[in-house]
Amino acid sequence: QVQLVESGGGLVQAGGSLRLSCRASGRIFSINAMGWYRQAAGKERELVASITSGGNTNYADSVKGRFTISRDNAKNTVYLQMNSLKPEDTAVYYCHCAGVRTMFNNLDAWGQGTLVTVSS
Repeated sequence: QVQLVESGGGLVQAGGSLRLSCRASGRIFSINAMGWYRQAAGKERELVASITSGGNTNYADSVKGRFTISRDNAKNTVYLQMNSLKPEDTAVYYCHCAGVRTMFNNLDAWGQGTLVTVSS
């Protein structure tokens, strides 16, 4: 069983910063890609940023230059540093791990979501 625990969401004024963290727990041998998605009210879930085990990153155009994704493979943890936040960044942010290899299987996992609210 793999669990993802997120932290770091909250309320911030436009132009401010937040840092999200997500730690994967369980009998994990390795994780291929880790990433963050978000879903705003009335909209579909979208990819914000992802990072492979080798450190290759991918960002949505809307967050390039403002958000930075990183990971600590030893801690099975992924981070999302969000700077210059805008009201349109308001959403529930979900951590996602793809290719989580455990003793018995290889699976994907989602976190429970953390709310980020940016006030204008």
